[in-house]
Parts: sequence; C-alpha cells; structure tokens
Amino acid sequence: MNILVVDDESVIRNGIERTIRNHFPQHQVFIAAGPAEAVELLQKAAIDLVLTDVLMPGMTGLELISLTRGRLAHIKWIVISAYSEFAYAQEAVRLGAKDYLLKPIGKDSLIEKLKEMDEEIAAENKRLKEVKLLTQNLRFLREAVTARWASNLDLGGIDISPIIGDHPYFHLIMLRMDGEADLRLEHFIVDNVLSELMDCAGKGFVASIDSKNLLGLVTLREGEELGKLIEQLRTHLKRYLKIPFQVLHSGHINNISCVPEQIRLMRKMSESKVYDHYASGGEKAVEVALQYIHTNFAAELTLEKVASFVFLNPVYFSQLFKQKTGHGFKDYVTQQRLDRAMTLLRESELKISEIAERVGYPDVRHFSQIFRKKTGLTPSECRLGGLTSL
Repeated sequence: MNILVVDDESVIRNGIERTIRNHFPQHQVFIAAGPAEAVELLQKAAIDLVLTDVLMPGMTGLELISLTRGRLAHIKWIVISAYSEFAYAQEAVRLGAKDYLLKPIGKDSLIEKLKEMDEEIAAENKRLKEVKLLTQNLRFLREAVTARWASNLDLGGIDISPIIGDHPYFHLIMLRMDGEADLRLEHFIVDNVLSELMDCAGKGFVASIDSKNLLGLVTLREGEELGKLIEQLRTHLKRYLKIPFQVLHSGHINNISCVPEQIRLMRKMSESKVYDHYASGGEKAVEVALQYIHTNFAAELTLEKVASFVFLNPVYFSQLFKQKTGHGFKDYVTQQRLDRAMTLLRESELKISEIAERVGYPDVRHFSQIFRKKTGLTPSECRLGGLTSL
C-alpha cells in the first residue's frame, strides 16, 4: 500500500511517517508539506491512501478531496483535524473520506485505522489492478495524441481508435492559464474539474497540450448544452484557480481530421481574448493583504509570504496588487516602511537602530542606505528637520 501524508506542520507529518515506517514497514510512505506537493505525488505515484490536514495554505484538504473524486476515485482519504475544525472533518466524510483523526493524533488509533484501511485496499486492489493499468496507458496515449494534434504534427501511425471510437461527433474546449510559475497544481485542478463536468454532461477526456494549455474533447448527451457546461466550468475555476484563465471552445465537429485546424483557430482567438481575472477572493484579497502589511512592518514581508496569507498564487497576486494599488508589491512595502520610519523619527526619541528594527530592517546600515536612496537624506538629517514628507 502506498500512503501519502499531507500536512504543513512538519512535526505532525514526520510523526505520522515515523509511526507508519515502524509498524508497517511493508508500505511505502510519501510526505507533502502542502497541496502543491501532494498533487505532484498523486500524479507520479500510485497512491492508495491519503492522510491530509484540513486547513493548509493555498487549498484546504476538503478541496483536495473534492478535486480528486473524478479521476482518482479509487484513493481512500483520512482527514486530520483539530477539535475546533471538527465541522470540516464531518464535511470531509460527506465528500467520501473514510474517517478523520483528531489532533493530537494518538499512535494506537492511527495504527488501528491503518490496519483497517490496509485490509480494505488490499481487497480492492486485487480487483482493480488490471483496470487501473489499462486506464493509465490510455491516458498516456491521449496525452501524446493531443500534444501532436495541438502542434499540427503527423500522428506517426498511432492507432487513435481507442480515443475517438466513442466520439463520432464532439466539441473541443481549450483552457489557457496565465502565469510564469510552475502550473502543475493548476493543471491538476483544471483536469479534474473539467473531467467531472464532462462526465455529468456526456463523455470525454482532458489532456495537457503544454505548460499553460489543456484541451478537453466532449460528446454531449442529448439535451445537454455546451454553453451550460462552459459556464459551470468558469464558476468552478473562479473558486479554485488563483490565476487568470481563458476558456475557449469549438463548434460541433464530426470529422477528426479537423482537430488540428480547430486548435489553431482557438489559439489565435486566445491572443486577442481578455483573461478572466476572477481569481477566488481576488478583490478582498488585496484589502486583507494591505491590512496585513500595515500591521506587520517588523516582520519579513515577501511577496510569496503575503500571497500565501491570502491564499493566492504569487504571480497572480503580484498582478492584482499592482492593478489595485498602482504600485509594485516591493515598492509599496518599502514606501510604507519609510513613511512609518519618518513618523517615528519626528515624533519619538527612539534610536535610529530601534526605528529601523520596528519597520522591518534589522540591519541599520541597510535601512540607512534605503532611506537615503529614497529620500535624499540620512535618517539623522531627517530627524533634524531636513525633510517634511516623502
């Protein structure tokens, strides 16, 4: 059995890992410090059981469960929660989690639960092993064919009948994401959300084209509308994605040879289409980030740290922050710190080194250099009345 432990608290995840290795040496244990690492492992390894914390930066354990119910339905989930998060644990069970463990986790209860899951998973794996292998191979074939279609390359004699045999007619849905960061987590989200929606509206599959684009091929059941599916997709992705995205689609297609041209047309449309800047909580996130900055001058205020605090992708948060404030994140923080330093220089008798530390510069020499670069004066000259405002 392959077990994945997901928790942003190293003490907890390392303690669980140690218990499993000591009492179940026959099992392989993977650990992840957060949802992004967890997604990467879920895609690479044949995970059977996941023990996940409920509240983590970027994505909750509940969202992680919800997003895997389609493609990775065979995985068993156990939720780890504090007593104050008990309602989350109950919701996780409603989503399909097998059980929950309350912090602090008792060693005996963990061992007992793992024994129970071991027996259940062993029985299921005997039945599902062959099916899982076939499904995985088909997925790799789809990825290869779709990538070559998207690049308008010859399929090289690949037999595509396993892919299109059930799709005499279909629509294409392309989703393009914006951002320079690693988008593996976002790919995972889009893949699972779109796959589940297509299963509800008909049948189809999703494949990655490249680092920023995914393509869905769907045959709708009678009575289902593409427009409805697209709107549902946008609604879900506004909730889960933390970066701008576009959704494009083709018309009705009944000739597989038209796919490369349709993909080319959608790519061209993408160049002139405005991105959906609807990332979850985006508007409110900047307000919360500003409050956090204003009350944490003395702390380390990196873009990544503040973006994590408001549960947004750093690249998207940076874009959103500049759009809403008119300033880059680093420049804004520096300006706010210097404004506060000026006030303290004029209205207090604190030493310059103490003021520097209070506004987030433990190195007074570094503080003085930045202060002079921005104002033209040293902190001492400012205190003597040489500067009234920035």
